[in-house]
Amino acid sequence: MASPATRKKIAALAPPLAVGVLVIAGWEAACRAFGIPSYLFPAPSQITMTFISDAPALMGALWVTLRVTLIALGLAVVIGATIAFLFVQSPIIERSFFPYAIIMQVTPIVAIAPLIIILVKNTQISLTICATLVALFPIISNTTLGLRSVDPGLANYFRMNRAGRLKTLLKLRIPGALPYFFGGLRISSGLALIGAVVAEFVAGTGGRSSGLAYEILDAGFTLDIPRMFAALFLITLTGVGLFGAMVVLTKFALSDWHESEVGVET
Repeated sequence: MASPATRKKIAALAPPLAVGVLVIAGWEAACRAFGIPSYLFPAPSQITMTFISDAPALMGALWVTLRVTLIALGLAVVIGATIAFLFVQSPIIERSFFPYAIIMQVTPIVAIAPLIIILVKNTQISLTICATLVALFPIISNTTLGLRSVDPGLANYFRMNRAGRLKTLLKLRIPGALPYFFGGLRISSGLALIGAVVAEFVAGTGGRSSGLAYEILDAGFTLDIPRMFAALFLITLTGVGLFGAMVVLTKFALSDWHESEVGVET
C-alpha cells in the first residue's frame, strides 16, 4: 500500500497529466477526423515519428542550444551575484547603476542581438552574451532584495557583537538571501534558454553549430512542420527540465534548515 507521501505526490501529478493526455488525444483525434495535412498542423503521432527518425540531428542541435544556455546561466549567476553584493555594500553604486540594469532588462533582446552578433565575430560567444543579458536581471534584483531582507533583531545582534561588514555579509545576509537567490535562479534558467533561442533565430546560424532555433527555421522553410514541432517540443522539454533542476537544487540547499523548505514534501 502506498505511503501518504506517495499518495500526495500522485494526487498532485494526476490532474496535470490527465489534462495533458486529454489534450493530446483530442489533438490526434481532430487531425484524423478532419484530415488535416501534416504541413498545416501535424498530429502528435506524426511529430513522434519525425522525432524518432530525426533524433540524432535534433539531439545534436539540442546540445548546442543547451550548452549556450548553461554557460549563460552560469555567467548570469556570477555576474548578477557580484553586482548584488556591490549594491548592498554601497548604496551609491546601487543608485548609480541599478537604473541601467532595469534598462537592460526592458530592452528587447531582439533589438540588440543583431548589434551584438555584428560586433562579436564569434557566433557562439555572441549567442552566450545575448542569453546572459536576458538572464541577468532576476539574479541581480532577487539577490539584492534577499541581501537587504535581513531580520532586524538579528542585524541588531550582529551590531551589538561588533561584527564587521564582511562577517555580517557571510554569516547573516548571504544565508538569509539564499531563498531569494534561488527564486531568481529558477526564473533566469528559463530566460537563459529563451535568450539563447532568440539569439539563434536572429543569427540564423547553420551547419554543425546550429541549435534548435535553426532547426525550426529550416523546417519552416522546407514546410517540414512535424520536424518544427519536434524541435519546439525539445525546447519546451528543456525549459521544464531546467526549472525542475533548479527546484531540486533549491530543496537540496535549503530543505535542512530554511523554513521555506523544511517540512515540504519533495
